[in-house]
Amino acid sequence: MSTYSYLFKYVIVGDSAVGKSCLLMRFTDRRFKGDIENTIGVEFGSRCVEIDTKQVKLQIWDTAGQESLRSITRSYYRGAAAALLVYDVSRRQTFEHCARWVEDLKRYAGENIPIMLIGNKSDLPKQVPTEEAQEFAAKHGLAFLETSAKTAENVDDAFLNTARSIVKRIDDGEIDPADESRGIRLGRPQNAAKHVGGSSIEPFRLRGGVACCNT
Repeated sequence: MSTYSYLFKYVIVGDSAVGKSCLLMRFTDRRFKGDIENTIGVEFGSRCVEIDTKQVKLQIWDTAGQESLRSITRSYYRGAAAALLVYDVSRRQTFEHCARWVEDLKRYAGENIPIMLIGNKSDLPKQVPTEEAQEFAAKHGLAFLETSAKTAENVDDAFLNTARSIVKRIDDGEIDPADESRGIRLGRPQNAAKHVGGSSIEPFRLRGGVACCNT
């Protein structure tokens, strides 16, 4: 049974139908499906990757975007090593809500949580200029990428760049990997799971949730 050096807990947040679950599916399962219903509660997936010769398991929690479920999903922010904040580049309203999502993450996950701002659906006409999103990211201290879960553009980079930044902070002594409150666990054998090209797909549903893969 293979081992990993670290396990990092990620959370994916953002409005409904921005493609959070599609990003998770594209990263963990390397496929795209655009006709699945909204997530109800939380979905879960994982994948082992190599970062600077270290095997790192990314444990990814995909949260529902509906306001009515926010009190449930916020509990999953605690103890996260990083967050991916997703908006839809073709729906400006989803970008306008990002400041509130940042506020929520810093309140419930901690002021120092690394956040990657992701403009998803880059294959569609944009209502949010790239430069405006870059300015927002810089203002709030976020990393930034535009992605397409449909074409796979930059999807791996969104997850891997975030992991690289965490590994660097561990190597630089900024993060104690033994402190599980930071969303990091030291290596241990992987759980037996369905393996798809090096990924581990471990579905988790809260209150009967199903994935949302709208591009």
